[in-house]
Amino acid sequence: MKLVSLMSSGIDSPVATVLLAPRADEILLLHGDGRPFTDAKEIDNFLPIAKHLSRCLPCITKTYVIPYGAILSAYREKAHRRYTCVFCKRTLVRLAERLATREHADAIVMGDSLGQVASQTLQNLRVVEQAVHLPILRPLIGYDKQEIITIARDMGTYTLSIAPSSGCQAVPHKPSTRARLEDMLREEQQVPVDRLLDEAMEKLEEIQL
Repeated sequence: MKLVSLMSSGIDSPVATVLLAPRADEILLLHGDGRPFTDAKEIDNFLPIAKHLSRCLPCITKTYVIPYGAILSAYREKAHRRYTCVFCKRTLVRLAERLATREHADAIVMGDSLGQVASQTLQNLRVVEQAVHLPILRPLIGYDKQEIITIARDMGTYTLSIAPSSGCQAVPHKPSTRARLEDMLREEQQVPVDRLLDEAMEKLEEIQL
């Protein structure tokens, strides 16, 4: 089984990747570069995590970075900002699916934990997964934050994942916690999503660690 794992520089996604690694023959680690809404430290923080995983996982890994800040910018200029986080996740899973199609991968891995942040309510998770056809695997869905931190400490990624960064500046003041699919589809009609995804994929970069 080949998987595309959506990787931030945070705590959760590396743990999700490690939990599924014994079931995989290969995992493609995909990091979304959100600049200008994040800073360069996000990538600087992600690469040591990816390098650590490439050394300790029992399967083949490849590492990719893809820019998607331009897609977020286009959305925020035209559509309702309260849905930004859900749109962001829908964008990332679409990019992951495109990479999966290109590399013949079977599923997408995400580090979601139910209710941990606004974009991870059950209703929002459902709206996110309806953006793609591939299955989304969420091995942390029933874990609480402390359980995830404990695993991260045990596997050696916790200190890497808490390196300082500016965080995402696109997060709205009051993000939607109960997005509806029809609302998201209406908002996305304001943005040339497919063209922007194509442009992002042209800038996909495989990183040699």
